[in-house]
Amino acid sequence: MTPGPDIVVSKLRKEYRVAKREPGFAAAFRALFRRSYEKVVAVDDIDFHIAAGERVGFLGPNGAGKTTTLKMLAGLLHPTSGSCTVSGFVPRERRTAFLESVTLVLGQKQQLLWDLPPVDTFELNRAIYQIPRKDFDARVAELVTLLDLGDLVNKPTRELSLGERMKCELVAALLHGPRVLFLDEPTIGLDVTMQATVRDFVRAYNERHGATLVLTSHYMEDVLALCPRILVIDKGALSYDGSVEALVSRVRPDKRITARLAKPVERADLERFGVIIAHEPTRAVISVPQAELAERAQAMLASLPLLDFEVASAPLEEVLSELFARTRAARESA
Repeated sequence: MTPGPDIVVSKLRKEYRVAKREPGFAAAFRALFRRSYEKVVAVDDIDFHIAAGERVGFLGPNGAGKTTTLKMLAGLLHPTSGSCTVSGFVPRERRTAFLESVTLVLGQKQQLLWDLPPVDTFELNRAIYQIPRKDFDARVAELVTLLDLGDLVNKPTRELSLGERMKCELVAALLHGPRVLFLDEPTIGLDVTMQATVRDFVRAYNERHGATLVLTSHYMEDVLALCPRILVIDKGALSYDGSVEALVSRVRPDKRITARLAKPVERADLERFGVIIAHEPTRAVISVPQAELAERAQAMLASLPLLDFEVASAPLEEVLSELFARTRAARESA
């Protein structure tokens, strides 16, 4: 049986009234008595459903409305119009049962107490959420093991590295056993190894507890590793909802052949195989139509001094950039 929607968003909109003035002292003085305002639409009538247990990537450029949407879903912001429900609750009402069922992790903010060890923040959260001692001890042990924290939770927060602090942030955010996770840039600033550790932990938590995950990240590796489905937002409007594979096939259906060569080959000698994306003396990236992939690959094997080659789709960053350009052009023409 397919699970029902855990998150339902309908015509969700958020507007801000922002003061506007010209630069300079005179304009600043006039603004003391008369201000002009402009309306800024951060989220523009978006609709989507997310099923219980789904892992969904929420993507878009800076200022697209991603964090604003997550804050409305978490109950921190009230929508201007439209509606949203999370696990059957209306977030803006901030009922106790709702707050106990969700968590919001912001990669650029922390809840850990700077001069105290993370275990003290864990104890504070236990008191806030009124977690029974037995459940609390079991969850701390599980999360500390999954994240391989060891005795780090007993060191003052200020002595921990950024990656260690982020792992402790995740423990603090998950102690109350939330069913819905809103993660906003959880791997920002982390090194490659720590990013992989956080991704593995999030996937393991989702699989163990069936938690629903909504993830925003500018690291496409996070999205590709965790999210079978993505929502793409740009300038407040939802421009795509579906799988990564379907998006790549729709926007950039060509395939990329990366060829490594035993000896230098001139660019002109490669152009007959497809569009040259990158060229070095002994390496080339060539774009070919998907329908002609096998034919072009066989021709390259027969006529080039290949050491090896690999076939891949266009990078997700490139696909998203193309999608943004298309949707913005469509909005402008409309």
